[in-house]
Amino acid sequence: MSVTAPPTQGVPLAAVLARADLGLRQIAGPAAAAVLVHGAHTSELTDPEPYLLGGELLLTAGVHAPAAPVAGHDEEHAGYFEEYAERVARGGAVALGFGVTPVFDTVPPELVTACERRGIPLVEVPPRTTFSGIARAVWELMAQARNAELRRVTEAQQALASAAARPDPLPSVLRQLAQRTGGFAVVVTPEGDEPHHAGTRPAGAVSEALAELTAVVRPHATHLFPTPSSAADTVGGTHLSAYALQPGGALGLATRTRSPGDHTIAGAAVVLLSLLTGEHRSTGGTRRAATLVDLLLGADRAQAATDLLGADTTWRVVHARPLTPRPAPDLATPLISTSTGDSLTRALVPADQDVAAHTGHVLGVSAPALARDLPLADAQAAHALTRARATRSPLAHHRPDDTPAPTLAALSDKPALLETLRTWLSLHGSWESTALALAIHRNTVRQRITRCGTLLEADLDDPDTRMELWFALRGAR
Repeated sequence: MSVTAPPTQGVPLAAVLARADLGLRQIAGPAAAAVLVHGAHTSELTDPEPYLLGGELLLTAGVHAPAAPVAGHDEEHAGYFEEYAERVARGGAVALGFGVTPVFDTVPPELVTACERRGIPLVEVPPRTTFSGIARAVWELMAQARNAELRRVTEAQQALASAAARPDPLPSVLRQLAQRTGGFAVVVTPEGDEPHHAGTRPAGAVSEALAELTAVVRPHATHLFPTPSSAADTVGGTHLSAYALQPGGALGLATRTRSPGDHTIAGAAVVLLSLLTGEHRSTGGTRRAATLVDLLLGADRAQAATDLLGADTTWRVVHARPLTPRPAPDLATPLISTSTGDSLTRALVPADQDVAAHTGHVLGVSAPALARDLPLADAQAAHALTRARATRSPLAHHRPDDTPAPTLAALSDKPALLETLRTWLSLHGSWESTALALAIHRNTVRQRITRCGTLLEADLDDPDTRMELWFALRGAR
């Protein structure tokens, strides 16, 4: 069974072991520096596999295990830990932490052998260390790693923007991209030439695979179907990525490692390189590059958007949010951005391009808009996404009657729902307090609030929506 770790910022197990306040000690398995932990989970189940997402440091005190033999080696005891270690491995846990109290005085040697055989790092947890303390330490380290990654992405985007303003913008942007991702970057023309590259070119099969990958995203007259906007592969331990450039060509990227922020950094480079490569095909290229730099440094957004995208071209704004942690949807455009904090993806697509539903995502789509009206289209897409989530639809388009503030018309003839909503909002969304105030069961409160959200086509998890509804309720009263 193959288990994929969740798309969160992982931290080396070695960093967890280095916390002196925990006092952890590795006693089996591979080197901790090479193991990435994506969370901590405590379980005393004989079979924890169904409850693991993959990537966890699994913590147990052995409550589920049979009692240790009084003396000597016990086949049944050893067989149990062999099966248990196998289930842990199948569940995708990257390490196992074993507490030596209150059930066992030491880590069972049979478990040490089983973990060593399966390559599972086994960590001894001393009596004074709580599992909740370990979990908190893991999340603190993950938060620190995520903040460091956000700083790295921000600094890289600023460096790319500065590179685009240099006298030699194309090679400068490529050099910054290669440096910030620690790899090799190359621009490929629609004809397959490589006029610019930076970093150390990979050799042999890896270089050939990167060339094939860039060919996948380059438009060809012989293609019967539209080419994808991006493609990825791994060859010989090297991560390969290719991105389509507008109006043609591709960006190829080869790195030994792949960090969560690399896709965002590459996305910024794609936008810049699309403008810069277009410079060689149109007389306005230099002005567009300068406009982009001005925008990044605080110029008027509406004017900059018109200069970059054209005064007469119409666009749609798309907002997409995943139902479960997963990569951003492929919206067939290089003008795309994903927020690391809340996983919201925003994209610009030509108005004549169809936007289809994507499995595992909820999408909101604006009405067609000129470049100067993109802020309004952005708000339309946000409200369409809210309506899609409230009605449990995979895709919602802006409607002319969409308004930022929800109304209470749908509840006007449902006094029980209206009073439940009023009470729930006044008690800051507390299920227990609302149930007590109305003398009903908390499950009834949940059902009524869910019904309110559906009838109002509003996302009641959104604090802005709650505020607007509260003011509407006060006004109605």
